[in-house]
Amino acid sequence: MPTKRDYYEVLGITRNSTDEGIKKAFRKLAFKYHPDHNHDDGATEKFKEINEAYEVLSDPDKRAAYDRFGHGGTEGFFGQGFEGFNFGGFGDIFDAFFGGATTATRQAPQRGADLHYGVTITFEEAAFGGEKELNISRTENCSLCQGTGCKSGSQPSRCPNCNGTGQVRRVQQSIFGRFTNTTTCSQCHGQGRIITEPCPQCRGTGKEKRQRSILIKIPPGVDNDTQIRLSGEGEAGTRGGSPGNLYTTLSVKPHQLFTRDGYDILYELPINFAQAALGAELVIPTLYGEVKLDIPAGCQSGRIFRLKNKGILHLHRSGRGDQIVRLLIVTPDKLTERQRQLFQELANSLGLAKRVKKES
Repeated sequence: MPTKRDYYEVLGITRNSTDEGIKKAFRKLAFKYHPDHNHDDGATEKFKEINEAYEVLSDPDKRAAYDRFGHGGTEGFFGQGFEGFNFGGFGDIFDAFFGGATTATRQAPQRGADLHYGVTITFEEAAFGGEKELNISRTENCSLCQGTGCKSGSQPSRCPNCNGTGQVRRVQQSIFGRFTNTTTCSQCHGQGRIITEPCPQCRGTGKEKRQRSILIKIPPGVDNDTQIRLSGEGEAGTRGGSPGNLYTTLSVKPHQLFTRDGYDILYELPINFAQAALGAELVIPTLYGEVKLDIPAGCQSGRIFRLKNKGILHLHRSGRGDQIVRLLIVTPDKLTERQRQLFQELANSLGLAKRVKKES
């Protein structure tokens, strides 16, 4: 009888290896030499040797006896030979090759898929809110058979392949004995029933594509990329599952006069030299109508005026932002002869411009 190799050497580990290290080494070698995976000569014997080593080293009592007495300390464990082993590592073998024990149950209800659409709105709709109509295409339960897939007056029959269980049990014979593998029935797909007289409208699917017009309520204060969820307005579920949701992502059109900074509105007010120097009372636009703005004499380009509560409503709390008015002094690029003369007289009287001292 050939001399047995050291079990630690068989698994390629040291005597100080942890339980996890032993299991990891076993999985790697079991995959490499499993007879169903490796058809080389000697693979089966190698696989038996690996399992024998793992059977001993994975059990604390057997490992202790082996560490103390060697192979002689394990003779009582193998009185029936290899075929009689009660492998502690059997589950690990099937985890390595079959992904663990396969169980199949009748398929549960499944929630429908979510739908995603983009919606374009105006600057004013983003500020004040409103309603938007959206046309979508979605899968719904068949209106004729109400999602059953059966022709009117008929009922589904029991699946002959699985006898209505939705599962198929297969017995496999291997070198280790008989094993039962349970899988989902391929004929009824786990339903346990088969439609023998399908609905003429949906052809037995229980579903149909429909065009729908959905009214979306837009709250005030939304902005670009704000997402609105409409629960239950997505695709229909399967096997009695709930429908998915409809998500709309908003895109706000640019405004001709205003730009947005958070909940504030920015507005550039163009004025001429005379208005900046002498001051003026001007009427300016806001989202809430026109208002008067007093421009004091001697204003410089870039000066800021703040109009309180003329901005955008806050989305999740009370209050509004402001409207920020920035002065922009416009230099004329075309002058009449008379205007040129007046500017020249003004230039002569003013002299060279002086730097404005900053207040300390």
